[in-house]
Amino acid sequence: MIFDVSHKTHYHYTWPVVQSQHMIHMSPRKVGRQTVRHHSLIVEPAPVMRYDRVDAFGNPVVILDIEVTHKELVLLARSTIETATPVRLDLAASLPWDRIDERLGMPGQGLDLDVIQYRCASRLTTPSLEIAGYAEQSFKPGRPVLEATEELNQRIYDDFTFDATATDLSTPVLQVFKQRRGVCQDFAHLAIACLRALRVPVRYVSGYILTRPPPGQPRMQGADASHAWISVWSPETGWVDFDPTNGLVVADEHITIAHGRDYDDVSPISGVLLGGGEHTVDVGVDVVPVN
Repeated sequence: MIFDVSHKTHYHYTWPVVQSQHMIHMSPRKVGRQTVRHHSLIVEPAPVMRYDRVDAFGNPVVILDIEVTHKELVLLARSTIETATPVRLDLAASLPWDRIDERLGMPGQGLDLDVIQYRCASRLTTPSLEIAGYAEQSFKPGRPVLEATEELNQRIYDDFTFDATATDLSTPVLQVFKQRRGVCQDFAHLAIACLRALRVPVRYVSGYILTRPPPGQPRMQGADASHAWISVWSPETGWVDFDPTNGLVVADEHITIAHGRDYDDVSPISGVLLGGGEHTVDVGVDVVPVN
């Protein structure tokens, strides 16, 4: 499938910002099932310095230095992205989850640091005994890692309620687990905490998903949103993506922007301001299939 994606972020400040510096994760990355045909990022006011680079996780990022006094900041990212349906996998043929330690430590293999770093708890995904116990219901000894992950993915979808009012960016994963409510970011962090409690390599993935209007209703402009899911490693397949918010294995309607240990690593915009006071932010996302 081919998609045109528009992602507009508009900040309003109560006091003028004298200077600001930002790191932007709004540029889609090339992954095995995804090709970036076009991407542009427009920034107003225009930065005095713009530096495009790749971060420690292989994600394209943009560094901005804005030295014009401003009370509004607008970022408009536009992309054309082609996705392919992943090859259907036999999840039951993956390595048992409790043999991953053995596989990563095999003599002569070397340690794959890009895999090992995703087994460690991060600030937003620190597990608890309760979360570990929830994960163990799916991860019985000797069970294939991807098969167990698919069940965990489905259980989170069944057991938790999507509620945009229940959490914010500061809500701890343990609170999400206890209240059984949250949004896609929360469910991704919960799934990651479950898997990392068992030392299974898992990444946080940010991006978009094609949304469809109710039957008979027109598609509303700006009604889409950023999305988050997880990616789990098995030596036979590499990284395989699962979406706990929707209870499915990711196919061709998910568009990847970046991946990291948790949301902190791939926040769409972060940075520091001189001035500004309080702020509000409006975000509008459109994901439009073009074929």
